[in-house]
Amino acid sequence: MNNKDITIRQGRPEEAARIAELIIMAMTEECCLHFCGPNHDIHDFHRVMSSLVARHDTQYSYSNTLVAVEEDAPGRILGICVSYDGGKLHQLRQPFIDTALKEWNMDHSSIPDETQAGELYLDSLAVDPTYRGRGIAKLLLQASIEKSRALGLPSTGLLVDVGNPKAELLYNKVGFLYAGTNSWGGHGMKHFVLHN
Repeated sequence: MNNKDITIRQGRPEEAARIAELIIMAMTEECCLHFCGPNHDIHDFHRVMSSLVARHDTQYSYSNTLVAVEEDAPGRILGICVSYDGGKLHQLRQPFIDTALKEWNMDHSSIPDETQAGELYLDSLAVDPTYRGRGIAKLLLQASIEKSRALGLPSTGLLVDVGNPKAELLYNKVGFLYAGTNSWGGHGMKHFVLHN
C-alpha cells in the first residue's frame, strides 16, 4: 500500500464502533479508565464512546472525524482524526459530561479546556498498528489542516503527551510548533500549534 491508495473522507454514523476503537487508542486505555472510573471497564467506555460518535452534536461525532481508508476497501478504516472548532468546545463537550454522569456517575464538568476559539483542535489522532509507518497519520494531519483553513480558523492545535516524543517529531515535521503546557486525563501534555 502507498499513499496513492489512501483516501481521506468524513466518518459515517455506521462506523461509530470502529471510530470509537481508534479514539480509545489515541486517548490510551489508562485515560479512558480515568474518565469512566473504577467501577467500569474499557468495554463500558467503548460502548459509551460509540454512542457519542454516532451522534452529530458531540466533540467525538462522526461529523468531526476524518477517516483514512484504502481505495480498494473503502469500508476498512485504517486511521482517524477527530477535530472541531475550539470555540465550540463547551457545547460539543456537554453530551460527554451528561453521558458520563448518567452512565458512570462521574462528574467531569470541571475538566480544564484543552483548546480555545480560533483553533481547529485535533482531539484524537490514531492509526491502526497494522498500518503504521505508511504516512497515514501525516495524510490525516494534512487533511485536518486543510479543514482548518476551509473553516477560516487562524490556527490548528493539538495536545501531545509529554512522554510521546515520536508524535512530537511527526507534528514538528508537519509544521506544528510548541506553544506551552497543559494537562488532560490526568497526564501532562504539550500544546502544539500550526498557524494557518
